[in-house]
Amino acid sequence: MGNLDPIRQKIYEIRGQRVMLDFDLAYAYGVDTSQLKRQVRRNIERFEGEDFMFEFTREELSRCQIGTMNIKRGQNIKYLPFAFTELGVAMLSSVLRTPSAIQVNRSIMRAFVEFRHLASSLPLPDTSADIAQLRKDFEELKLDIEDILHDQNDINESTRLQLENITLALAEMQAGTQSRKPRRKIGFRQDREEN
Repeated sequence: MGNLDPIRQKIYEIRGQRVMLDFDLAYAYGVDTSQLKRQVRRNIERFEGEDFMFEFTREELSRCQIGTMNIKRGQNIKYLPFAFTELGVAMLSSVLRTPSAIQVNRSIMRAFVEFRHLASSLPLPDTSADIAQLRKDFEELKLDIEDILHDQNDINESTRLQLENITLALAEMQAGTQSRKPRRKIGFRQDREEN
């Protein structure tokens, strides 16, 4: 099978798909990137659809680590790179027919398959236990909220009763002041004349 590590390192996750970029593929096939792109453009009907190949946008290139990798490698970013999915790489074998291209294509396809097997063999989380824990947490939260609302209702009832008592006391005070005799005024009185 050979060492697939160099190929694995050239497989990126972009737009939710695993892809290889045109310049990495060209390097692996031993051709110029422009030659690879020219062959793809001549046979573009084979690569129609993003499930085969797509071209980067300038925005994606500026946000993506791939863009910084290109600059580090000294490559000219005059043309936006093509990203080839597993299907697109398989289709390249019908466009680039040299013996070395076929051999490299076989290794690349093995690397993609290995990625797929790795992804499918990852253990899935125990969802039933997660759901049970979420239900338990939800019930506890529900009880806490009910306690808070009950306490708030008690406070509201108590506050309402206190406000009623204050209103009643104020009403009694107001009614009581009207029936009483006038109070003595507060302040300094001048009853006598000064000499």
